[in-house]
Amino acid sequence: MKARNVNYFKAGFTAAICIYGIVIARDVDEFRFLDNVDLIPHEAGHMLFSWFGEFLMVLGGTLGQLFVPIALGVYFYLRKEKFSAAVTLFWLGQNFINVSRYVKDAQAMELPLVSLGGGDSIHDWNYILLRLNLLKHDQGIGNTVLGLAFVIMLLSGVLGFMYSFDREEY
Repeated sequence: MKARNVNYFKAGFTAAICIYGIVIARDVDEFRFLDNVDLIPHEAGHMLFSWFGEFLMVLGGTLGQLFVPIALGVYFYLRKEKFSAAVTLFWLGQNFINVSRYVKDAQAMELPLVSLGGGDSIHDWNYILLRLNLLKHDQGIGNTVLGLAFVIMLLSGVLGFMYSFDREEY
């Protein structure tokens, strides 16, 4: 049987993001560092999808912020950099926590909104769920998105530790 070589940097980094994930999970309503990073692709998504009508423009914010970690993850995976792909999976999960917070606020509309265009801003998920006639289900949908976030972040941690070992299969 071949001995396993541990990449301690990868294992340590995975441990760090797992700890960060636990901190996030303890209070999902607290805004953290990555939430500010996610704002850039969110707002860019609104602009990019504005070409496809109002509904997709509003949904485009969420699509934009989810697209960036997905695209990076696919890039790393295709380059056979599976550890890096696993890390971007964590970022995707963190984005879903951010989205779940926004979805669950759809009826209350208490979260502060950002308007980079200088005009009045609308609450994306109030608009989306209202148009889909699902506004009364905002809490259930938000909790489902939150559950998905935790599964993705857990999977990222498992894969990160798995890819911290130098094995031929990886």
